[in-house]
Amino acid sequence: MVSVLGAGDEFLDLLERTLAADIYVRGNDIQLTGTAEAVDQAERVLRDMVAVSRTGQGLSLADVERIAAMDGTEPVSAAELLTSQVLSHRGRTIRPKTLNQKKYIDAIDQHTVVFAIGPAGTGKTYLAVAKAVQTLQAKKVSRIILTRPAIEAGERLGFLPGTLSEKIDPYLRPLYDALHDMLDADAVPRLMTAGTIEIAPLAYMRGRTLNDAFIILDEAQNTSMEQMKMFLTRLGFGSTMVVTGDITQIDLPGAQKSGLTEVQGILDQVDDIAFCYLTNHDVVRHPLVGRIAAAYDRYDAARARATPGRAPNRLPGRPT
Repeated sequence: MVSVLGAGDEFLDLLERTLAADIYVRGNDIQLTGTAEAVDQAERVLRDMVAVSRTGQGLSLADVERIAAMDGTEPVSAAELLTSQVLSHRGRTIRPKTLNQKKYIDAIDQHTVVFAIGPAGTGKTYLAVAKAVQTLQAKKVSRIILTRPAIEAGERLGFLPGTLSEKIDPYLRPLYDALHDMLDADAVPRLMTAGTIEIAPLAYMRGRTLNDAFIILDEAQNTSMEQMKMFLTRLGFGSTMVVTGDITQIDLPGAQKSGLTEVQGILDQVDDIAFCYLTNHDVVRHPLVGRIAAAYDRYDAARARATPGRAPNRLPGRPT
């Protein structure tokens, strides 16, 4: 019961605030009262919590919140979602935590090119790197290639001190961080020296054909249309491409069009290409991150209403 109700009944307190049914606990028995619909929902949530607990992986407050938020119409149960696994390293398991993340992982398994579009903290890059490491370890590819455009708000490469390599490193740091979470500390430099893992700015992709590789383009909202076309046409035999980005955080200068924004209309009907959209509900960082992103969405929508002809930067179907 402690694993289901939480230490100090913290999970129970969350369920009482979230669910419409009344929950009464007596020893090892839980009684639910309320409308038939409310009781059915509460029973489903508790059964999923018990199923996850029986796997031995344990529940967190965030897990319970996600289980309670599911309405029961999803194609997979909360228990199936929270116990699926992408990669394990030193006792730590990386798994999708929301339904959209599960769809994203499945799309990578089923398609050659996958686009993941969504706000910060939804696991776009992290899950892609986890799939890349899993695919490499399973010997389905011979190398991993991680790339980003070297464009950020407020400064450019020329303003940073050091050699070209030292200038580029800060832009690629999130990719290094993800790799160090999934591989031993000494394995990353060894694999990079051997060429098994390559981390490079997008400009280094020009003129290449990338065979037998798992290729990730991160921060793709900062690619031009020409850069996006150049990257996608690098695809070789036996390779998988994952393109991630947030179209609400475009740092391109002037009125330059984002390659990630435009590619949705160009490739959405092409076979073997999948578009996955993640929303604020898929944010798996601190809960405040999701609320911050939602507040910015509301701000963008309000500005769009106040300025005729201005469209908010948001995903198709994304709540405001």
